[in-house]
Amino acid sequence: MANTTINGIKINYEIVGKGTPLLMFAPGGFGSTIARWTAAGGKREWKEMDGLATLGKHFKAIAYDRREAGFSGGRIEPLTWDHYVLEAKAMLEFAGEKKALILGSCMGAALATAFAERHPEMCLGLCLHWPVGGYRWLLKGQTYFQRHMDFVRANGFAAVVKRAPEKRSFWEDAEIGPWGPPTVHDAEFAAAYVKQDMDRYFKICEQTRDALFNDTQFSGAGPAALMKMDIPALILSGNDSSHAHSASWATKELMPDAELWDVLPPHQNGRNTLEQILKFKSRLGL
Repeated sequence: MANTTINGIKINYEIVGKGTPLLMFAPGGFGSTIARWTAAGGKREWKEMDGLATLGKHFKAIAYDRREAGFSGGRIEPLTWDHYVLEAKAMLEFAGEKKALILGSCMGAALATAFAERHPEMCLGLCLHWPVGGYRWLLKGQTYFQRHMDFVRANGFAAVVKRAPEKRSFWEDAEIGPWGPPTVHDAEFAAAYVKQDMDRYFKICEQTRDALFNDTQFSGAGPAALMKMDIPALILSGNDSSHAHSASWATKELMPDAELWDVLPPHQNGRNTLEQILKFKSRLGL
């Protein structure tokens, strides 16, 4: 395990392999961690292929625990895609790279488009795996924030700190909220979390909710930005309540140079997902 500091926040990271840089935005919603790419902590195809280790045989794979997730730190402030993009850009530069193929899974696919909108010069291409989207995705995000605020209002901040070690992320336990995970391994952060003003905190929660959950299409880059995005993209669609197939289709229709793999879960697996990523790499001449 290694860490660096980005924007004043400790970030846990791992770099595996050599060759074409692959900047990886992990699945898991607010639990976007290195572990989600591994056989031990991943799901579906990433677990089956042991994603980080396997991709590290074909790329210089750059993975990290996003702020407020895993072993990374956090800061109580309104979160926006700009915060996550700043972190991603700094991580790529820290790895000594100016450009990379971007792989984003789940909510990480939204971050990939946000990154591409703001820093197209740093993108060799986009692999968008199971992009989040659809009305049920929007409702889930809004509902989880409300559940968290209701829990804090009824039980106080100390109850969040007590409960946080039982689950890994906000996405697995709405009551701990986005800032629960750093309290588990950072005593100073936990102490500040418990002492904060509740009204201010609720405003931060509402601002974060409205910045990240404001459309049935994932909100990393909006439709107008996607239509102007002259970056090759491969879309590997999900097909459930958080990763609606319609969201992948909409993304494909908006992006000028996007291809949509016409295989849906459960027919996706570790082997054929890896094949698609490597074919895309070859198409780009990387």
